Amino acid sequence: MSRSGADTDGAPRRSDTSRVAEVRRLLNAGHASQACALAAQIAAESTDPTEITEALLRRLAALLNLNLHDELAEAVDEAFNAIRGNPDPAKVGAFHALAAVVAHLDGSLERCVTHMVRSSRALGVAEEADEEVASAWHNLAISYSYIGFHGQALATMDQARRIAAAARLPTERYLLPEIRVRLAVSLDHRGDTDGCVRVLRDVVAVLSRQLATPDAYRRMPVCDRAYFGYGAARLAVLGHEPGVDISELLKSDGSEKISQALHELADVCRAIQEGRPADALCRLETLRCPDEQTFGAAEIPRLRALAHLARGDGAAAHAADREAFALTATAADRLRELFVDGVAARIDHEDLRRTVARYADEALTDPLTGLPNRRHLEQYTETMARAGEVGAVGVLDLDEFKAVNTMHGHLSGDLVLQRVAGILTRVMRRADFVARFGGDEFVLVLPGTSLEEAAEVGNRVVAAIATEDWDVLVPNTPVSITVGWAELDGRTELASSFESADRAMLRAKQAARAG
Repeated sequence: MSRSGADTDGAPRRSDTSRVAEVRRLLNAGHASQACALAAQIAAESTDPTEITEALLRRLAALLNLNLHDELAEAVDEAFNAIRGNPDPAKVGAFHALAAVVAHLDGSLERCVTHMVRSSRALGVAEEADEEVASAWHNLAISYSYIGFHGQALATMDQARRIAAAARLPTERYLLPEIRVRLAVSLDHRGDTDGCVRVLRDVVAVLSRQLATPDAYRRMPVCDRAYFGYGAARLAVLGHEPGVDISELLKSDGSEKISQALHELADVCRAIQEGRPADALCRLETLRCPDEQTFGAAEIPRLRALAHLARGDGAAAHAADREAFALTATAADRLRELFVDGVAARIDHEDLRRTVARYADEALTDPLTGLPNRRHLEQYTETMARAGEVGAVGVLDLDEFKAVNTMHGHLSGDLVLQRVAGILTRVMRRADFVARFGGDEFVLVLPGTSLEEAAEVGNRVVAAIATEDWDVLVPNTPVSITVGWAELDGRTELASSFESADRAMLRAKQAARAG
């Protein structure tokens, strides 16, 4: 992941406390472990909400650079809670840009794209041109690049540079070579090696101009040097002399996992170029680099194809290239699936908005899902009782919902609840009433419906939840529901009927576990 900001000389900042500035400096120098520890200390000790927010955002950036997946969900939740109390557009944009990367690492394309859109919208209304805004655009560009939206990445990168220029920030901090190198490599994976070479030559030309400036290596962020180095090595292995010292670019004492991975990939390229393809193949057998933050899963088989080609084994090279192409096609198919799922979710959201419009009073509406809340539920059933209406009441509970919050964070848990609310709005009949009771419990009221009919409706709801593609939202964490039903006869109070339905739901859960 990119650095979350850069040191400047006299450039305007929203907050310029020495400790936060030191975290920024450590990140730029590639000392992510130290930056993470200092940011956590600042957040724990400070009483200034702005300083706490900035520290938590930079801690999140440091954890990304360290590739510490297990700590990311909690860090996202902490940063989200901080920006809710400090909703400055620049900070909101910065948060969503970083959260997009976390979602991508988590394998959730839908959450990733959602965060990117929210980041872009927040940054679009930021009034100041300063380092915080430039850094947020900078990180958003990288988010686009990770997921393979290269056109958006390039446009967002240009926006980051424009903001940096307006804020009089050092331009070398916003070169973002990784975006162009990732674009080049993606072209090569799809078979457009000539296009790859053209882009890499542009990258090396930018590098050469930077190296002509005084003290260029010291001023260049560590991660940028590593991407420049890999771009040069990748150009060389394709048979084109880069004209720069690759070894010098890849020198680093930083702690970032991405830089280390780039060094290992570059070593493979140099082994092939230097006539040691067997050594390159041996390295590739044990190489484990973070695909999500480098060049995707296709890069290893593509380098394997180049090594086999250097050995003169055309058949093995062809097989490895087919593997690389298949992995690239799989990623493209995943993006298409995301588009379809996104349209479905939008339709659900529009249906939900129509439901909310019927219950416009905020005091009667659950703010997270937009559904009627418990108070509205009570008013609705009281009206039914006064009219002598009968029906069925169902208690719907998400199964093992704690696992969603534990693995993906409470922000992702909220998105699951919102999606469930949208599905319920879509599946339930027009005359039915759906409310969020609290936590992960929903209540379904079906006027004029017998328990047998209610059970059929419940089966339809369970099936709709089961067939939803939850993997795009919370990968590797199943989402399912259990529903219990009871009669609502107009004489029995809601509390009693709800208790009966709740017991029926718990019995159904126990039966499912026993089965």
